[in-house]
Amino acid sequence: MKRAVFLDRDGVINEVLTNRVKFVNQPKDFYFLPGVPEAINKLNNYFDHIFVVTNQGGVGLGFMKEAQLIKIHEHMIKELKKSGAEVHDVAFCPHKPKAGCECRKPGSKMIVDLGKKYEIDLPRSYMVGDTDTDIQAGKKAGTKTVFLGKSDPLADAIFPDLFTAADWIIEDANRNQ
Repeated sequence: MKRAVFLDRDGVINEVLTNRVKFVNQPKDFYFLPGVPEAINKLNNYFDHIFVVTNQGGVGLGFMKEAQLIKIHEHMIKELKKSGAEVHDVAFCPHKPKAGCECRKPGSKMIVDLGKKYEIDLPRSYMVGDTDTDIQAGKKAGTKTVFLGKSDPLADAIFPDLFTAADWIIEDANRNQ
């Protein structure tokens, strides 16, 4: 079985609600957070797959079309490749925040479905996010969890950003082979 790192998108990979961009509704609004391409590159060298799992309620709310969201993800993947970093697949929930779907985090459906599709050993994999719903989704799926921010009582580890989290994730995975 393979190992993977599942990454939330907004606030983990790219800026959101900053001076430069409020929401990412088109590729030109997509700005990587500092050290993200380097962090993903490091993780690529150790893990079989890197996935993005993201709630994108803006589609269901009518702020953007699903085709626009797919273009944003294609742009993200293309820009990462320029740095030698690779995201292998992106799963997104396009439903409204209160739609009650199974795919929206804190539900674990996006993680579990990618796990089945790519034969991922979820207990030996990691979910990284910046909200409690990301951590809850990872826990429900059976992954270890890493919170980016100040504190989250459910997370296995807490770091200020993906760049600093990447080293711990690799070290922890080495300890638990």
